[in-house]
Amino acid sequence: MRKTSYAVTFLLVSVSLVLNVLSATRNDWLVDKGREIFYTRVVTRYGLMRRCERSVTKFPSSSGEWDIVYTGYKCRDFPKSVSDQCDDTNRYFCAAWTSAGFCAEIGIGFGAMALLALLFGVSTHSRRRRIWKAVAGLVALNALFSMVAFAVVTDLFRTSGFSDFINAQPGTAWYINLVSWLFSFVVAFGVVWTGVAADKGHKWAAGNRAYTRIEDHD
Repeated sequence: MRKTSYAVTFLLVSVSLVLNVLSATRNDWLVDKGREIFYTRVVTRYGLMRRCERSVTKFPSSSGEWDIVYTGYKCRDFPKSVSDQCDDTNRYFCAAWTSAGFCAEIGIGFGAMALLALLFGVSTHSRRRRIWKAVAGLVALNALFSMVAFAVVTDLFRTSGFSDFINAQPGTAWYINLVSWLFSFVVAFGVVWTGVAADKGHKWAAGNRAYTRIEDHD
């Protein structure tokens, strides 16, 4: 493959990795906007590893507008054995949710390894002809583990019966993760397509030093 192709791949994988990190670290995979009770609304956000609550209390002023008189924000680890009953009724839920977090982290690791492989592989022409296979595999694994995290969270949201999720809806991190693994699969396919074309000697993929087979003549 050409250096230009690897440079474009490096940029695309970097974008994918940034999306992976954003989705894994944000605390809004699922969001419960709650109900307003006695002028107070509590919004709960669930991340792969943390649960955050923001409470806002508003009272009507003499001018007829609403004045914010109190705002509170607190986070804790999620899920927790006692608070979320991980040792009792929610044992499966807690194990699955924790596994989703691990999958997201593993996916980030494969994305980082793909970037390192790209940096290592462009140093010589012989490496550039071979390294695309490793890059494609690492990017595909990055996409796969991110997709598994997405699938686990989505399944738990829809079917687990976890009481805190009754009024929750997918949040920003959920959508970022969806975009990230779809994007990564597209990048992996593009690397394979370009690499195969380079091996076949197409100049658009291999450049001026494309490999061509020498035919034997009697």
